[in-house]
Amino acid sequence: MRSQAIAVPEARPAALRLLWVLMLGFALALAQAGIAFGRAAPESFADLAEKVSPAVVNITTSTTVAAPTGPGFDVPEGSPFEDFFRDFQNRQGPDQAPRRSNALGSGFVISEDGYIVTNNHVIEGADEIEIEFFSGERLDAKLIGTDPKTDIALLKVESDEPLTFVSFGNSDLMRVGDWVMAMGNPLGQGFSVSAGIVSARNRELSGTYDDYIQTDAAINRGNSGGPLFNMDGDVIGVNTAILSPNGGSIGIGFSMASNVVTKVVNQLREYGETRRGWLGVRIQDITPDVAEAMGLGDTRGALVTDVPEGPAADGGMKSGDVITAFDGVEIEDTRELVRRVGDTEVGRTVPVVVMREGETETLEITLGRRELAEGEAVPAAAQMEPAEKDILGMTLGPVTDKEIGELNLAPGTEGLVVKSIDETSEAFDKGLQPGDLITEAGQQKVATVADLEARIEEAKDAGRKSLLLLIRRGGEPRFVALGIE
Repeated sequence: MRSQAIAVPEARPAALRLLWVLMLGFALALAQAGIAFGRAAPESFADLAEKVSPAVVNITTSTTVAAPTGPGFDVPEGSPFEDFFRDFQNRQGPDQAPRRSNALGSGFVISEDGYIVTNNHVIEGADEIEIEFFSGERLDAKLIGTDPKTDIALLKVESDEPLTFVSFGNSDLMRVGDWVMAMGNPLGQGFSVSAGIVSARNRELSGTYDDYIQTDAAINRGNSGGPLFNMDGDVIGVNTAILSPNGGSIGIGFSMASNVVTKVVNQLREYGETRRGWLGVRIQDITPDVAEAMGLGDTRGALVTDVPEGPAADGGMKSGDVITAFDGVEIEDTRELVRRVGDTEVGRTVPVVVMREGETETLEITLGRRELAEGEAVPAAAQMEPAEKDILGMTLGPVTDKEIGELNLAPGTEGLVVKSIDETSEAFDKGLQPGDLITEAGQQKVATVADLEARIEEAKDAGRKSLLLLIRRGGEPRFVALGIE
């Protein structure tokens, strides 16, 4: 078969020839795009590994562990085993010396003057921290600061020569399926490289500020604190945790996203500690039934369950407000709000948009500092006389002085206590239990059974199918919507 060159027909009218050229160009563009999107695996990771290896370090920590005082068996005096256990304890020696405990981890250099990033759990409690470089050189490190909430620590070494370092990349640009490379000191075996892809984004494990990149690149014990690189050699994550039934890699590893880490590291470097913004509210996500009970169009935003004394209270925020935007950015859920507030400068005044009783309001709130404000108590109110009644599958009555003490409530607390609950009721299905305290119904305070009955009638008159209750358990508030039909 003869091959033929593609040519533009000269005999066609000018308009047809132009259309032919455009179609040919479009086809070539699609072909090139197909090549770009169908990119094959890298031929080798060797050049990348060689480039970044000098900036990756092994970390060895040493901790003094107090001498054991013996098994500490508590044997009643006169027991037939008393002499046996006393002899066993004496054989352990009364004056055993303290011992040293060593641990291994990984890290990476982020500046030529010796700043090093690792995990907090790698160096936590360490008396001595030693850094081993790819060249074999060893230097002692001092701790600059830690952030247990993101499990990040910042170290510093002193070197006569400028150190090779790596830079942080933008983790938000990483897509599921992108290639990544992990480096570190797995199982104490020394410098090691593994490669894989981004398996998932925005994973949340247990922390308030979690934003993990999930990867199938092999990560094992000892990789903690090491870097996860993109193909440009930028750090887009700090290897932190694995999911494994046997302690080894099964292809489910988690790296704290660099866009979280950089903010933490910058604060540790400047202040030696984190300084996160604090709004001063307790919040919960909005479920579909809560949205219906409040007459909301959707479940976006963060529902304010409590406003203790603090910045939000000073700015006029109220329990039952729905925060829909913070500092010009729409809020999808509580997780997004917490992260955006935490990333905002302490002392800055920001606009916060809330939905209140069907109307939108913009509040100006000056943020406090979270680290100084955690553990704030919630103010209490006055008490009413008891009168119990079965409502919504629960036996309810105003909280008494005795119950205030038993439930560890603040003096003067008011509300309706769940005395008992029908296990076939919707309230039971939604997690309510005896001892819970109902402080609001329909976003209005309730102190008596009559208050609650009035709120139920008001909701029915408004055509509502459910009523929103504010429940407190152990001091923690949450909203629950119960059907009233």
